[in-house]
Amino acid sequence: MAITHVTQATFEQEVKNCAGAVLIDFWADWCMPCRMMAPTFEALAEKRADVKFCKVNVDEDPGLAMAYGIDAIPAFVLVKGGAAIDKAVGVMDAGQLEAFLEANL
Repeated sequence: MAITHVTQATFEQEVKNCAGAVLIDFWADWCMPCRMMAPTFEALAEKRADVKFCKVNVDEDPGLAMAYGIDAIPAFVLVKGGAAIDKAVGVMDAGQLEAFLEANL
């Protein structure tokens, strides 16, 4: 499944109004750990059709990062029914990221 790049303007439509689970990757271009996580996030998005995968650039949309209490990146927030269910911060391998997802679905 493709990854949706979300902005403040599209957040409500893409995340808040989504009936299913949404995993959001909060990241920045300059963040090396974020760049390290990108292939892992993309691979999981291809593997899991039951979850919508989104990315939010914290430099372009700091308001979204503040709304979800993001103070370190990369950060991953799982949203279900428009509400944040859980958050994980830092670099994870594929198994850890999938375990985070599984624990909250």
